[in-house]
Amino acid sequence: MRIIFMGTPDFAVPALAELVGHGHELCAVYTRAPRPAGRGMGERKTPVHALAERFGLPVLTPKTLRTPEAAAAFRAHGADLAVVVAYGLILPPEILAAPAHGCFNLHASLLPRWRGAAPIQRAVMAGDTESGVCVMRMEEGLDTGPVGMAERVPVGPDMTAGELHDRLAPLGADLMARAVAALSRDALGFTPQPDTGVTYAHKIANDDARLDWTVPAAAVHNRVRGLSPFPGSFFEADLGRGQPERVKVLRTALADGTGAPGTLLGADFTVACGSGAVRLLLVQRAGKGVVPGDEFLRGARLALGATLS
Repeated sequence: MRIIFMGTPDFAVPALAELVGHGHELCAVYTRAPRPAGRGMGERKTPVHALAERFGLPVLTPKTLRTPEAAAAFRAHGADLAVVVAYGLILPPEILAAPAHGCFNLHASLLPRWRGAAPIQRAVMAGDTESGVCVMRMEEGLDTGPVGMAERVPVGPDMTAGELHDRLAPLGADLMARAVAALSRDALGFTPQPDTGVTYAHKIANDDARLDWTVPAAAVHNRVRGLSPFPGSFFEADLGRGQPERVKVLRTALADGTGAPGTLLGADFTVACGSGAVRLLLVQRAGKGVVPGDEFLRGARLALGATLS
């Protein structure tokens, strides 16, 4: 099939590679424009942009699709289908209607649960025991379109958002390839999403990352793994410099212990929560590498009974 691919981050890379590998004609790849990054602030192309260039595919990086010129350029590709994977721009009605078979979105949740921008992180933060990927035919609403195919995966009690991301990306790529193959045989049906069970995966905000020690230990644990490795949850404490320093927490485990919320209970970096406690397994001080929690404590000026905020 003649396909326009629209995607930006690492999550979208396997899907692009899969479609190319199945012999489809990728007539254009749309992605976000390069942005300054790194110490030198040089322009860095998106992961999808880099892969598309390796394949010799034409790449477009419009700032918006909401102009007549953008719609005309999109229609000019004469695509059978647009495949959208974490693209990052809203597709207006003129774009959605341009391909002969419409626009298919690969969404990293079991719709209608976790519509929106951060489905993987929100699912883990909520303590969901199951997640998955869906191929959805796009409508104007936010992730409201009918679902053509879905795959489910279990979410373990200690799985991080990064680990779930790495499980769903190749699974979703295979699912999209199968959906496109079924479409080419006129064998792909769609089921409307139910009206019940709708939740929204709002974009991760700065306030989401600060740990709240007053909630139960399970909630602290889920927040840590839901934000690991990026952006990472954090606490602040005086590490000997006379002022609070931020420490990122990347992995925890539920632990035994009681005390005032935020109190350091043990040399293994066990911290009291609103109920129960967690052990901080992997942490990172600003500007430093990731280290085991007990190793961090040996070098930090934090005494037992200290309070983390």
